Amino acid sequence: MKINKRLILSFVAPFMILISATGLIFRDYSKKIFYLPIGLMGIVIILERGISRQLNRKNILKKVKSYQKLK
Repeated sequence: MKINKRLILSFVAPFMILISATGLIFRDYSKKIFYLPIGLMGIVIILERGISRQLNRKNILKKVKSYQKLK
């Protein structure tokens, strides 16, 4: 069975946020700062995917509308 890499990579960002949340909850106060970058990167990855998907949809819609005007 072939494993789809995109499927595995789609779980990386939520997993990073989960690791960060557990680290912030269960670690000592002095070591909590090390878990912030992982959580922030997970959030940034998810937001970037959403924004890029939204921009791609807008561009596709513009192209479709331009083709409709030509006909």
